Formats: sequence, C-alpha cells, structure tokens
Amino acid sequence: MLEDRRLAVLRAIVDDYVTTQEPVGSKALVERHNLGVSPATIRNDMAALEDEGYITQPHTSAGRVPTDLGYRMFVDQLSTVKPLTSAERRAIQSFLEDAVDLDDVMARTVRLLSQVTREVALVQYPTLSRSSVRHVEVVSLSTTRILVVLIADTGRVDQRMLDTAAPIDETVVADVRARIALVIGGRRFVDVPELLVGFVESFDIHDRAFVTAVAASVMELAVEKSDQRVMIGGTANLTRRGDGLPINLQSVLEALEEQVVLLKLLGETSAGDSILVRIGHENSVQGMEATSVVSTGYARGDELVASLGVVGPTHMDYASNMASVHAVAQYLGRILSDQ
Repeated sequence: MLEDRRLAVLRAIVDDYVTTQEPVGSKALVERHNLGVSPATIRNDMAALEDEGYITQPHTSAGRVPTDLGYRMFVDQLSTVKPLTSAERRAIQSFLEDAVDLDDVMARTVRLLSQVTREVALVQYPTLSRSSVRHVEVVSLSTTRILVVLIADTGRVDQRMLDTAAPIDETVVADVRARIALVIGGRRFVDVPELLVGFVESFDIHDRAFVTAVAASVMELAVEKSDQRVMIGGTANLTRRGDGLPINLQSVLEALEEQVVLLKLLGETSAGDSILVRIGHENSVQGMEATSVVSTGYARGDELVASLGVVGPTHMDYASNMASVHAVAQYLGRILSDQ
C-alpha cells in the first residue's frame, strides 16, 4: 500500500491526466493541488511512484502519466461510488420510463449511457435462463399458418412461424394454446423442456403432428441462445479520443463488432453496488489492451438478469463512469421490475 501522501500525489496525477490528456509535471501539481508539501517533496514522491510502476515518463523531460497499475490503485481507493445529483437521477428515470417495450428500453439505455459517460456503452439483453414465462400465445394467421409467441417476464418477446401440411381447426389451436399456457405459464424458461415432456401424448393422435411442431417451437424459443444479444452505442466517442489510444483505433472498433467479445468484456458481473473495473492489460481481449471497462449487473427484483457497462481509453474518468454505470443499472432494473 502507498503511504497517504504519495497516494494523494497519484490521485492528483490521475485527475490531471484524465482532464488534460497531457503528461503531468511537478510544477502543475503544485499549482493545481493543495498537497501541503514542497515542490521538492512532490518530485521525490513522483520518482518513487515511477520506481514502483504507478506512473511513467513517456518522453525525456516530459511530465508523468499513470500506468495501468496506477489506474488500478486509483480505482481501488475509490471506496464508494459517488451519487449522482437529483437532477441527473430524474433525467435518467424520465428517459427510461418513456420506453414502450423491451427493445426500446435497451435502445434508450445504451443511448443514455453513452451520452452521460461519453464512452462506448454496452447493454446485454436479459438472459432467458434467468427469466420466467409471462405469456405464451398460439395464433392462427390462416388455416395452415400458425404464429407461436413467447413473452418473458422481462418483456423480451420471441416468436416462430409454423406452416402446416394440412389445415388446422381453430378449436385445436385454442386447445393447444390453453393447455400449453397452463403447463409453462409463470415457470422458468430453463424448466420448459422438462415441463413439456409428455405434453404431446396428452392430445388426440390425429393432432399430435401439429402439437409436436408447436411444442418444438416453444422449446426452441425457451432454450438459451448461444449468441446472447448485446446492444452497443457511442462508438463515435472513441474517435474523439483516438489520439489517447496508444494502439490502432481500428483494432478496437473491429473487436467491438463481435458479440462474443462484447459478452467477454462485460465479464462476470453481479447486481447491487458491485462495480467491475478492468484496466488496460487486465482485458484479455486482443486489441483492447489500451482500453478500460466499467461494468455491473442489473436485476429484476432480487434476481440478476444481465449486465451493462462502458468501454473507453484507460484515461477515462473512472469515478464519474462508475457512478453513471451504477445509476443506470439501478434504474434499468426498476423499469424491468415494473413491466
């Protein structure tokens, strides 16, 4: 652990570098921060911080910039996530509450998060494995075309279209709709395949081909997809700070195009006050070594359903971004809980 004075110097260097994106010298620290020590003492502290790997000198005769280790020490010393102002909280709540469905909620969330942080925002759709069936619908579009709709308690809607070889009587459709709703309604998605064991055999043998097709569609909709959706927004924010990334910006943009990369960046998060921050080379994704990720989980009620976060350069404003990510996750969880 760093002694308090050197930690104060490190904090000041991080604050100044995040603000100016210019190497920070001892003279600037004396002028901008009331550290209570002489310039010579600050220079000695900076030399010690450099020896210990917390800051580095990018050019001869230049000031110092934080390293990944320095940012990590700075973030670890943020004991609490600073609260947003009441005006900021009202703006977030009002913006999200106007959403009309889950897709709109996700789109508004990613747009809001990218705007308030000025970073790239990532929002994962609620995962089915943590959701329950709110409603199942089997609708005749014609005598040979059937629409199967599965709605999760998070508001997520999936559907399948079925074309049958022979016309299906509406009474059969209504019977299947009522009985399948009775079996899986309110139950967890992960339990749906087991709940439907023997379901087909409970129908008349002449209707089983149709019932089999409906049950298969429901199970396909209920089983967790391997390509879990992550909505991304604000990639243009990287371009305005591209000169601050010591690697090719193109490699970062290419990595962000892959859904599997986005899920990996969000990592294993939890809901509540836990904020996960991965800095620079702590990110295992190739091409993302010059970026940092701030992420957390969001919950529906007491149950974690998915994650959200932001990606930006290592010289991002960690304190502000952590507060924004935490607040948006809390309000997103409330919106989903009220749906």
